[in-house]
Amino acid sequence: MFSARWQIDAKFGHKQTVLDLLKKWERDIGSQVGLAELKFQIMTGSIGAREATVESHHQVESLAQLEAMFAKIGKIDAHAKWGKEMEPYVVSGSSLWQIFRIVE
Repeated sequence: MFSARWQIDAKFGHKQTVLDLLKKWERDIGSQVGLAELKFQIMTGSIGAREATVESHHQVESLAQLEAMFAKIGKIDAHAKWGKEMEPYVVSGSSLWQIFRIVE
């Protein structure tokens, strides 16, 4: 099992907008790619992390399941539109994917 973590940093004063747009993605786009099957969480920096950092965690059974999700997302026009809507509120170049193996 894996935890796929996507991390971005919100521009100063825009963290709530980024959170709202990520929840919109979860509802409108994630629902089309089987997000309900994953343990999906949204987190923000608190102690020992940048306050502007916003992460989404997707728990997947296999890398193949994650690849399938990525393939589906790439075919959804609303995902590209959502990215353009999110862009003004995110620090450019801060996007980062990390994949962790869950051992327990």
